[in-house]
Amino acid sequence: MLTASRAPQLKTVLIASGLVLTLAMGVRHGFGFWLQPISQAHGWTRETFSLAMALQNLLWGAFGPFAGMAADRFGTARVVIIGVLFYVGGLLWMALVSEPTAFVVGSGVLIGAALSCTAFGAVSGIIGRTAPEVKRSWAFGISSAASSLGQFVMMPVEQQLITSTGWQTAFYILGALVALVMLPMAFGLREQPLEKASGPQQSMADAIKEAFSHRPFLLLVAGYFVCGFQLVFIGVHMPSYLKDKGILDPSVAVMALALIGLFNIFGSYYAGKLGGFLPKRYLLSSIYLSRTIVIALFLLAPLTSWSVYVFACAMGLLWLSTVPLTNGVIAGIFGVKYLSMLSGFVFFSHQVGSFLGVWLGGYLFTKQGNYNTVWGITIALGMFAALVNLPINERAIKRQPVGMAA
Repeated sequence: MLTASRAPQLKTVLIASGLVLTLAMGVRHGFGFWLQPISQAHGWTRETFSLAMALQNLLWGAFGPFAGMAADRFGTARVVIIGVLFYVGGLLWMALVSEPTAFVVGSGVLIGAALSCTAFGAVSGIIGRTAPEVKRSWAFGISSAASSLGQFVMMPVEQQLITSTGWQTAFYILGALVALVMLPMAFGLREQPLEKASGPQQSMADAIKEAFSHRPFLLLVAGYFVCGFQLVFIGVHMPSYLKDKGILDPSVAVMALALIGLFNIFGSYYAGKLGGFLPKRYLLSSIYLSRTIVIALFLLAPLTSWSVYVFACAMGLLWLSTVPLTNGVIAGIFGVKYLSMLSGFVFFSHQVGSFLGVWLGGYLFTKQGNYNTVWGITIALGMFAALVNLPINERAIKRQPVGMAA
């Protein structure tokens, strides 16, 4: 239990974390708009920029467990402040560096670290610890919806900034915006201390060992890999895919990605709400299966601007709706003491999938001249994720008191 009253603090936490997620995820989702202008300006193939985005996603996941450990131990506010500094540095790096290897490594490290400190994993712990158990899944849904609001709001903003000010100046403006909005919000994420629990006490090492020896946790890890692969491939490569297929108006891609963000506000919210009274494993399985069907129908249907919009709306409902459910399963099984850390480990799998999705998109396009193979992989992985989530046991793990044999 928390020592302070929950209701006012929960409202503050949801507002502050919501604004942090709105901007952190909104800026990140728009990076695909820089693929062509940066590549053309520096004379790169699409593979170079794709590799930078892939490394960002991979390191976001790799740094995630450590950012989660820091948030669980030292507080979310401090971690978010550090993340803001990394974010501003990463945006400036992407604007100024023209040497390919330096661009890939530097932006990968800086933006990856920034997102690990400002996105879902870092703030999941404070949300889980602040919200009453009956409202926890709903609260996770609110935070996931906030990130989708960022995607909806920031997509047109970023495209307009690139068009009106140039791609480099757009990075400078976004860096200033990140600092001005996210730093004040960090102070709304200061936690009250937790009362000492009466049950068995765990170290971080014990919690990690317990999680990775528990089959449901491993199944969540496997399913989340697929989520990352699908979302980041589509998010980064959709504008270029549409242009290659003859839809030359860039506003179609902007509208599509914005619609994904808009409809995911509802998808994430209601996924979290449904997760409060329906088995989360069945909801997760249904989401992955539905994504697979939507992607297949999109590829089979004649490609028009309206088919793109319909696809975007359908995918939006399913986009980040896995987040509140996955975090809810973790909290339900293992409790909330190390929630940020354990969410970070699961999210690392998500980001390994993201790395492969965005990098393979660029690599196979360079080799084959199209995205057909990656679309096929995306569909096959969706079926896999739908199956592996079905047998997850959501019951809270039973721990023996400290000192007793296992």
